[in-house]
Amino acid sequence: MEWTRSETLALAQQSCTLCHGIGLRQGRSEASTPCPCVFRAIFRTCYAKFKECSDKGGRISQVSLEANSGQQRKCMFGLKDEEYKADFCLVSRRVLSPGDHRIFTFHFLLGADWKLCCRRLGMDRGSFYHAVYRIQERLGRYYREVRPYPLFPVDEYFHGARQPGGNGPLFRLEQGTQLGRRLRFPIKKAA
Repeated sequence: MEWTRSETLALAQQSCTLCHGIGLRQGRSEASTPCPCVFRAIFRTCYAKFKECSDKGGRISQVSLEANSGQQRKCMFGLKDEEYKADFCLVSRRVLSPGDHRIFTFHFLLGADWKLCCRRLGMDRGSFYHAVYRIQERLGRYYREVRPYPLFPVDEYFHGARQPGGNGPLFRLEQGTQLGRRLRFPIKKAA
């Protein structure tokens, strides 16, 4: 994947000693590679959205109507918050080793602080934080580069990429569609 300076500049940490706030580093083969601080920023953004989706107190998110590109242009219903949470967890399980996934589960998903994680996993503080930074870098890169639907940028995940050349809608209603008709979603009501 090609990384540009405009993508990494806003994400880079200004006090980073590796990239000096630019976000790109020159590799040995003269190719620019993103700095680890950029990947950690991507992870923190995705993790903040995951916590926001999880903190809804057990409520199911709103059902959204999504355009489906194809010959028939059918629309689909989706629960974006639940889909994002599932993608966040499944991608993390796929990318991380079992040991790193245990740290990820305890620290990020269950919210344990470093003292509890170190005691539970039998690690010292330095090893724990090195593992946390390694996890953030690996997941940040993967959240941005996973295809066909990356988790970052978050707004594109939730709202879809706009069609080139316009601020128009993501889908169009076909001729004869009644707008006053009530939509029925395939969800059972809570008892």
